Amino acid sequence: MNWPAITLTVRLAITVCLILLAVGIPIAYWITFSRWRGKFLVESVVALPLVLPPTVLGFYVLVAIGPRTAFGRWYQAWSGHGLPFTFEGLVLASVIYSLPFAVQPIAAAFAQVDPHLLQASSVLGASRWRTFFRITLPLSLGGVLTGSVLSFAHTLGEFGVVLMVGGNIPGVTQTISISIYDQVQALDFAGANHTALLLLAFSFITLSVTYALSREVWAVWPLHR
Repeated sequence: MNWPAITLTVRLAITVCLILLAVGIPIAYWITFSRWRGKFLVESVVALPLVLPPTVLGFYVLVAIGPRTAFGRWYQAWSGHGLPFTFEGLVLASVIYSLPFAVQPIAAAFAQVDPHLLQASSVLGASRWRTFFRITLPLSLGGVLTGSVLSFAHTLGEFGVVLMVGGNIPGVTQTISISIYDQVQALDFAGANHTALLLLAFSFITLSVTYALSREVWAVWPLHR
């Protein structure tokens, strides 16, 4: 069992999940409540990783963060090293690749909040921020939970994007999926099977618990409306 790859993958998934919570909730809120007619363009950009081949997305991310771009040069001057083939580069690519898995469930949950509750809150003098934290967010916890776990589980199984951006550096950018690929290439089918079963079992348990908790959240909240 390649424990360094497993540890790195879990650390990557947790980091990406936390970043997507901070980034995904504001994006989902804007998509849900914005009245701008052109917001479908933003929705299309957010959903693009769902239909774009991972190698294509990984290639363009690699080009965008390379030393020939302004962003790549700025990051290298600021940090002392480039983003390609680093853990930080994996995080950036994974955030982009898993963005729709966080944003879409949260946006769907926001859309299900009764608009009359939001109007009543506004009439009673509550600010938009207070309404969000006291009404919108609590009633959308099921979607937030689902989006968090889906992005976490999706990051665990990434292959094409992380291989393009991070390569295959043991202890630095080698994730579980790349480790499985290496084991198959080396004809170590027993090792690949053990690692794959571990990933399969963990993903299944995570999703099962998430959907079970999500049902409980949605079952409880309507009682307080």
